[in-house]
Amino acid sequence: MNIMDFNVKKLAADAGTFLSRAVQFTEEKLGQAEKTELDAHLENLLSKAECTKIWTEKIMKQTEVLLQPNPNARIEEFVYEKLDRKAPSRINNPELLGQYMIDAGTEFGPGTAYGNALIKCGETQKRIGTADRELIQTSALNFLTPLRNFIEGDYKTIAKERKLLQNKRLDLDAAKTRLKKAKAAETRNSVIATDNIMVNFSYMLNFLHVKWLKSEQELRITQSEFDRQAEITRLLLEGISSTHAHHLRCLNDFVEAQMTYYAQCYQYMLDLQKQLGSFPSNYLSNNNQTSVAPVPSVLPNAIGSSAMASTSGLVITSPSNLSDLKECSGSRKARVLYDYDAANSTELSLLADEVITVFSVVGMDSDWLMGERGNQKGKVPITYLELLN
Repeated sequence: MNIMDFNVKKLAADAGTFLSRAVQFTEEKLGQAEKTELDAHLENLLSKAECTKIWTEKIMKQTEVLLQPNPNARIEEFVYEKLDRKAPSRINNPELLGQYMIDAGTEFGPGTAYGNALIKCGETQKRIGTADRELIQTSALNFLTPLRNFIEGDYKTIAKERKLLQNKRLDLDAAKTRLKKAKAAETRNSVIATDNIMVNFSYMLNFLHVKWLKSEQELRITQSEFDRQAEITRLLLEGISSTHAHHLRCLNDFVEAQMTYYAQCYQYMLDLQKQLGSFPSNYLSNNNQTSVAPVPSVLPNAIGSSAMASTSGLVITSPSNLSDLKECSGSRKARVLYDYDAANSTELSLLADEVITVFSVVGMDSDWLMGERGNQKGKVPITYLELLN
């Protein structure tokens, strides 16, 4: 019975508090009640926290889209994460493409030029798929997880304390309003008592005075609770600066993961390009088209003004000078434009900017010349050379 009475009293008190806050909030919106303003420092902290939350959510969601473009896969991963279970491993797009290429190359025959090229491309695509998987795992662990922890942990705590601060402020302003009304009523009845001496208002005045004293006590209590809650909220909000510093470290980890990924992909494709460049040109050319030599791999340090200026000597854009050499029987000096690794013993490895002697050989493929450096001799692709006067 006592427990039931306690629950009813608590329920009634909570309902009264809720109603008081609702009335105060409504009167503030209508401009009929005063509102206690927070200090400027606390307001700035609240604004900073809200801004951090909004942009963290946007960055987190777009990073998820970048790492996993398939929305169905993202939903599946979200469900498994909420169930605290590991998502099943699935083959990604580069790995699937690589497997198709390998299967096709095996079907066409590894001994054929096209089949062999497909297998090599497929193996490279699968390596890129593995690198992509590592990028997703590293980014999820070092970048997305800290951002999500802030949204679902730290900021939820801040929002809870902020809401509690708002309720304490409404209680404070409601107490101020009640005290103001009690003082006004006591003053008004005191005036009435002096004008009508015949009427005894002593009982009413005593009642109003007690009510005024109670309102003052309530105001002191609500002011103390509001100040305490404001301090708690301020301490939490000042931790946003530490959050920014932590997210900066996570951002550096994300950039490093991307850098590693793109460097791996570049190296894989560079190796693949050299492997494909080693195939005979009659296999690389299309039907009814002129044979093309291996495309030179343009390294970062080769993309400069000097390299761009030297491209006027490339046969791929202006083939007349090298074709003239093919027709004559003499030899010429040529400068090497790019590094080239020999694919077999019949070819000559080249270093950028070195000068070698080149000459044509009867019956040699049109995209190749015979190169000579001291006692070393071998075939060299003409697109890697610039003839010298």
